[in-house]
Amino acid sequence: MSTSSAWRSASAIRVVLVAAVAAAAFMASYGLFSGEPTGTDSAAQGSATPSADGSQAADPSEGEIASFTTASAGSCVTWDIAPDGTATDFEQTSCDKPHRFEVSSREDLSAYPTSEFGPNAKRPDITRQNALRDELCEAPTVSYLNGKWDPNGRYDIASILPPAASWEQGDRTLLCGLQTTDANGVPQESTGKVSEVDQAVVAKPGECRKVDENQVLSTVPCSEPHQMETVSVINLAEKFPDGYPNDEDMDKFLSETCTQDAMDYLGGEENLYQSTLQPFWGAMNRESWEAGSRSVNCSLIHVNEGLFSTITGSAAEGRDSLNINGAPPTEQPKRNPLRNQNAQPGGENSQPAGDSAVPAATTAPAPAQ
Repeated sequence: MSTSSAWRSASAIRVVLVAAVAAAAFMASYGLFSGEPTGTDSAAQGSATPSADGSQAADPSEGEIASFTTASAGSCVTWDIAPDGTATDFEQTSCDKPHRFEVSSREDLSAYPTSEFGPNAKRPDITRQNALRDELCEAPTVSYLNGKWDPNGRYDIASILPPAASWEQGDRTLLCGLQTTDANGVPQESTGKVSEVDQAVVAKPGECRKVDENQVLSTVPCSEPHQMETVSVINLAEKFPDGYPNDEDMDKFLSETCTQDAMDYLGGEENLYQSTLQPFWGAMNRESWEAGSRSVNCSLIHVNEGLFSTITGSAAEGRDSLNINGAPPTEQPKRNPLRNQNAQPGGENSQPAGDSAVPAATTAPAPAQ
């Protein structure tokens, strides 16, 4: 899905609209959430004249308008999401506890250089929020992280507007920040500050991943067609604590580690050999490393004539559970017992392969082996 993360497509290189795909009820409850940049840091003001939609805004003569939140840069906020998508219980929380949003900047739209967000203004629609995010949130957020943000990693820049009632009372606060979302764009819980955690996009061991025609990876049940089964998460920083390694050292480490992880995952080298699958690891470039990403996935794949095969079933459940390109795994040639049980498995499809490019679907070549 990206140029700096091996398993994200170019379409994912974006500053995401925070809750654009969350349910309409969610947006109605807490205003509009967006992934837009912001700029200044002050409180919102308003007046008691009717707004364009007939509602009332607050009068500055009644004193400073109360903001919907006191959260500021470095704060974390969270909320609950009901099954119907409704958001409730918006609150600040410690960043070392599960939360959905880390605030990087607190902005005041009433200080915007035009009258667009005056006392009678309607809340910005999604399109306008996108523009505001790019204009007002991206630079402050990258600065907040001291430049350590991987745009191809798991955190997106986003913004939060006040609830409808607070907006109508004159609150023009805009929170800029970071969040991680699921495939539908719904903000997910994370723990720890972004500057202190691994930003890499990785799947969990046991998850199966499908590569679509746009080379976008998505997690699917292993019983459904897929191209990869995740074996492990490999943290490169544990092996290379002093900085980004050279390509030869990284490839050697990943080859050895992923091959061993694959054998452990399947219960031994013989099971890996009989599965006809091969270890396959993700790539980490210098840009992503320097921006805060450290981990890659080790997975199992099958290659047929230079293309990724389509697999159904989980290799963890044994060879008999697998279907590869519509057929059971081919019978492997008989061989003498291995003297070294840690040797790399044999077989035409079982050599380990590194991911030097974005994964390709069955209609495109797999990475060179």
